[in-house]
Amino acid sequence: MSARRGVFQPVRVVCGEGDCGLGRLPAPLPLDRLAGGRGPWEVELGFGKGRYLLSRAAGDPDRRFLGIERAGSYLGLAARRARRRDLVNVVLLRGDALYLLSAVLPRGFAAAVHVYFPDPWPKSRHEKRRLLDPGSIDLVVGLLGPGGRLYFATDFLSYGASVRELLEGTPGVRVREHEGEWEEGPRTNYEAKYAREGRPICRLVADFEPRGEPLHPLGRAAVLAATAPRETP
Repeated sequence: MSARRGVFQPVRVVCGEGDCGLGRLPAPLPLDRLAGGRGPWEVELGFGKGRYLLSRAAGDPDRRFLGIERAGSYLGLAARRARRRDLVNVVLLRGDALYLLSAVLPRGFAAAVHVYFPDPWPKSRHEKRRLLDPGSIDLVVGLLGPGGRLYFATDFLSYGASVRELLEGTPGVRVREHEGEWEEGPRTNYEAKYAREGRPICRLVADFEPRGEPLHPLGRAAVLAATAPRETP
C-alpha cells in the first residue's frame, strides 16, 4: 500500500473545555475507517507543524499515523502539507489530548506513541496541567499495545526526570534514557533549535508489556470529571 494513493481527508475534532460536541463522535473512534492501509498505528501527541509526523508517514507508508494538536493554526498547516504530499495514512485530530485519550480513542491500539517537548508548566501550581503527570500517565501508556514503545523528549530536565520516575513506577514499563540525538537527527523544530544552541535535552524510550494489572485508574476518571462538557439547565 502506498501512502500516495487516494485523497487525504483529515479528521478534525474541536474539543476541550466547554461544549465540544463529543457526543456526536462514536467511542471508541473507528480509526480503521479513517486512514488507508492496515499497518500498525503510531500516535504523536502535540505534533505542532507536523515535521516528524508527516515525515514518518511519507517514509513509512505501511504504517498509519494519528496526530493530536490543540492549536488550530498548526493543525491547518499540517493538513495542507499532508494534502500536498497526498498522504492517506494520516489522521489528524484537533483538541485536548487528555480528553480525546479519555473519551474517544481506543485503548491499546498503538505500536508507538511520541511526545516531544510538551509544555512543561514549570510553576508548581500548574504541574497538574502537564500531559504526563501522576493523574494522566495511564492515559498515555494505555494507548500502547503489547510490545509498544513510548518516545519522549524535553529540554526541561526536571520535567524529564519526573516523567522517567513516573514511567519507572508504571506496571509493565521499562524505561531508558536515549543517549545523544535520535538516529535520524532532530525530530521537531524545537529540537533542531535547541540542538543548535547546545541546550541539554532529555530523551526517553519506554517499552510496554502489560501484566494484567491496572495502570493508574484515577487518571481517566479525573480527566473526564475535569473536562467533560456540562449540561446547561
